Amino acid sequence: MYTLLKDLIKPLGVSGREGAVRAVIEEKISPYVDEVYTDALGNLIAHKRGPEGAPKLMFAAHMDEIGFFVTDIDDGGRVCFSAAGGIRFDAAAYGEVVFENGTHGVLVANDDAKSPAADCCYVDIGASSRRDAERRVRTGDTFAVASSLRRIGAHLAAGRPVDDRIGCAVLIKTAMSANSPRYDVYYTFTVQEEVGCRGSKTAAYAIMPDISVAIDITKTGDTPGAPKMAVRLGDGAAIKVKDSSVISDPALVEEMAKLCRERGIKHQFEVLTRGGTDTSSMQSAGAGSRAGCISIPTRYSHTPVEMIDLRDAEACAALAAALVEG
Repeated sequence: MYTLLKDLIKPLGVSGREGAVRAVIEEKISPYVDEVYTDALGNLIAHKRGPEGAPKLMFAAHMDEIGFFVTDIDDGGRVCFSAAGGIRFDAAAYGEVVFENGTHGVLVANDDAKSPAADCCYVDIGASSRRDAERRVRTGDTFAVASSLRRIGAHLAAGRPVDDRIGCAVLIKTAMSANSPRYDVYYTFTVQEEVGCRGSKTAAYAIMPDISVAIDITKTGDTPGAPKMAVRLGDGAAIKVKDSSVISDPALVEEMAKLCRERGIKHQFEVLTRGGTDTSSMQSAGAGSRAGCISIPTRYSHTPVEMIDLRDAEACAALAAALVEG
């Protein structure tokens, strides 16, 4: 899982610019499915055919990451930007950033800023003037805090963008290990989740699944000052009961819990008071579907040190494979 995740976090994939990530995923999942295609919005859909007339099961993990779009370059060559997704400037400031064309820079705050915020930050790429900077970047380019991944102890890993490349890794592992699918399975790698769950909405309308399951990260309640929630790192796959955008199908929640008990998969239950995933848009597409979510517990989300327990990710892949097999 660690090696797969390391491959998936390398390409830059700010919302709306997921092409490089999509290419890596397509190469890795193609041997394990019957067809792979990309839709008009950029979602990658890997289809594994099930028995004739089988219900449709759609998984969704998003390829995009939070980041920035260049909005302007000032006379001193400093890069101005607009955020794409929920940026924590206290975590992003004074860090290295990488542009889609490979240019490097640092995101910093004005010297007189009391705390880093969008309106007092800029990117320094070492340019001496606007003209000098425009030789390297231009308005509309995307960039993000530089990717990284490192092991922390025996089972933990920290870096970015773990959200949601770890979900993509879980889906690839599911496709590799699931045998004899009971369903017509669609492994969907979605775009633009961080800016409004846009890709999963269009994909679900096209697929019209009977059952839909998102694979995404969730917060934990095991650090100082964390929200009061029962999710802990190392306690297994988190089966979502609800978040601020969706209430999971109760029968599907119980079915996933039953599969975990039968197969000895470590699991826990998630009630997230703030935040949402692709689950909500899949649930309400067309006539709707039975929807749920398998969440990977993650500390320090939307920072350069998002931390997971790799055993939790393996448990999520095992649960997803159990669903495929029925």
